[in-house]
Amino acid sequence: MSAASPLNHAAQSLVDSFNRRIDYLRVSVTDRCDLRCQYCLPEDFKDFEEPAHWLSHAEMARLVGLFVGLGVKKVRLTGGEPLTRRGVSELAARVAALPGLMDLAMSTNGTRLARYAAELKRAGVRRLNVSLDTLSRDTFREITRRDRLQDVLDGLEAAHSQGFESIKINCVVHTGSDEEDISRLLNYTMAKGFILRLIETMPMGASGRQFQHVNLNEMGARLAERFGLVATVEHRGPGPARYWASVDNIPMLGLITPMSQHFCATCNRVRLSVDGALYLCLGQENQVPLGSALREGASDDDLRKLILQGIASKPERHEFTTAPERIIRVMAKTGG
Repeated sequence: MSAASPLNHAAQSLVDSFNRRIDYLRVSVTDRCDLRCQYCLPEDFKDFEEPAHWLSHAEMARLVGLFVGLGVKKVRLTGGEPLTRRGVSELAARVAALPGLMDLAMSTNGTRLARYAAELKRAGVRRLNVSLDTLSRDTFREITRRDRLQDVLDGLEAAHSQGFESIKINCVVHTGSDEEDISRLLNYTMAKGFILRLIETMPMGASGRQFQHVNLNEMGARLAERFGLVATVEHRGPGPARYWASVDNIPMLGLITPMSQHFCATCNRVRLSVDGALYLCLGQENQVPLGSALREGASDDDLRKLILQGIASKPERHEFTTAPERIIRVMAKTGG
């Protein structure tokens, strides 16, 4: 295809004022969750988006299609917990069929994965990220305020049997986390062929600010040495994680360090909430009301212009370390 073709021209458009190409869209299909992780949601939290404000699956697919037409190559469905919303597999199939999309993934807490793993695979979801902080039933219940560990483990077994391209386990780490517990989790993920990713907790909302992050670089190095893993840049991919691999070059352990070693200079993503708000940075409140515009009758061209204006105003970096009190919304509002 020539450089002057319309498609190639569109693909050049999603570049922000800091010369970062935005080719990754995370779509929160719901802000609701069936767990209440202490660093994410207060147990009695009720300030969820009203269902009347949720984008329908057709409206979501329309917006995602506009992003893909502008050069987005990777889409991740997330939440809250995406599998608490009906029809997510059908939405996944719509998105997977978009011309130009190269990768469709989902983030889930795994509690409903045993039921939906086969549907998601058939729909075109290629990769899964599953949140799991511990293999201890008591610790899981303490963190999530729910007794659902076995459901998550059953979901992982079901997903593993479906042959997804990758299954990554996301483990949030803070000063209260037990390194031996994380070591047991790494032993489990290595045995299953999953990839464990350790994530520094972030001050999202009042719940997130209760927890102090741990600088994961030292912990990651200790675990890598203990399990005979070697540092690698080959498996970096489009995301922020840095990886260690086994001696046969299979990635096993990753670190995501938004607090101790931020990766804002290479940020390639934006987030769409369940009501169609386009959040330009996880650590800022900047947003573009795409959902409101869509429901007020905006044309595709109008929506494209709003998207491009938003990308042009994407902040340079988050302010988690300099102004943590600024982020009012809880993590479930926009997904991880």
